[in-house]
Amino acid sequence: MGDNGKCSSVLEDTLIFVAGAVTGFVLGILFAPASGKETRAKIKDQAVKTSEMAKESYEKIAKEAEKGIKIVKEKTTEGIDAIKEFIEKKREDLLKKTAESPQGERSGE
Repeated sequence: MGDNGKCSSVLEDTLIFVAGAVTGFVLGILFAPASGKETRAKIKDQAVKTSEMAKESYEKIAKEAEKGIKIVKEKTTEGIDAIKEFIEKKREDLLKKTAESPQGERSGE
């Protein structure tokens, strides 16, 4: 389940990056001399870029999560199959021992 930490790290890194980009952009707009029309155009352009970056990051995280879910399902299925095989083998061993042992040994006589 170490993959969960990996996904969390990717999400945290993405959020930190987006927050940093937005903060830098806002500070740049506030301190750069420009007309209101130019400022609004810059904000609109940056909002579109940030939206695209967020969408791409979401898609990447979703793909990673999907891979993780698939791996967990596969490992769970493998584990269940191994348990079933183990139980069946022990059952067969027990039936074999029961069939081979004399009556007296089973009843404690």
